[in-house]
Amino acid sequence: MQSQAFIDRLMADISRHLPGDLGRLRQDVEHSVRAVLNETLTRLDLVSREEFEVQRQVLERTRAKLDALEKEVAALERAADEDRP
Repeated sequence: MQSQAFIDRLMADISRHLPGDLGRLRQDVEHSVRAVLNETLTRLDLVSREEFEVQRQVLERTRAKLDALEKEVAALERAADEDRP
């Protein structure tokens, strides 16, 4: 899970900034921050970069097909207009 790796890196950064002499309070703060981060990331419903890239490519192909169909329809409409008396 990529979000877990992100949380681990963020927690390491946060932990470095907490005073070392807090003892149990330090552990409680780290636990609470980790829980809030997990909950927040879960609610964000994030996708991986790989999933995003796959969907981007699908969208590009779909747009290309749509452009081609629009041109074809325009050409057919012009041909139909020319055939009308």
